[in-house]
Amino acid sequence: MLYIYSLSSLLAGLFIVNAIFAYQTKHIDPALWPTVKYQLIVLPLFWLASLAIGYGIKFGYKAIGQLTFVLTASKGIEIVVCVALGYWFMHEVPTWKTWAGLAIVIVGFFITKLK
Repeated sequence: MLYIYSLSSLLAGLFIVNAIFAYQTKHIDPALWPTVKYQLIVLPLFWLASLAIGYGIKFGYKAIGQLTFVLTASKGIEIVVCVALGYWFMHEVPTWKTWAGLAIVIVGFFITKLK
């Protein structure tokens, strides 16, 4: 059950953080004051995302017992979320380089799990 809590917390937190920045890139004027105003408005969402990511790492560590693997897996999840949000906000279709990068991360999961 801890696996599900960890995965769902990480997905939620990483999705919130990356969606905030993707929305800012697409829809917020790059001038200083509109950006400051937007960042102040979304500050509670950053707190929520930080809490979710923290609990995702904590539950993942409790379930697996290896922090390196949990942190590497969270980076892999973040890459997948970034690809999805890039497609959603910017209509960017992943190239072979993106898939190669994801393959490298997956290989990294297996390497970190080896003892």
